Amino acid sequence: MAASEKLSVTRLRQNIYAIVDQVLETGVPVEVERKGASVLIVPAQPVFRRLDQLPRRDAIVGDPDELISVDVSEWYGEIEPT
Repeated sequence: MAASEKLSVTRLRQNIYAIVDQVLETGVPVEVERKGASVLIVPAQPVFRRLDQLPRRDAIVGDPDELISVDVSEWYGEIEPT
């Protein structure tokens, strides 16, 4: 869960519909503070975005750190001087 945004009750009152829509769309909770206490507005169910539903595949096979120092000759073999 991402970090929550902190709002005053006054700002919540001014923008309640937009704030609730934002929480429902993003899943990011909003913290509302009043007189030193706070409440949290969170979605009742987890928010799933369409991209989250795509299958995930590992694109790199092996150690990704090895890609930093790849030598071209590893792909083509030893290059003969001409």
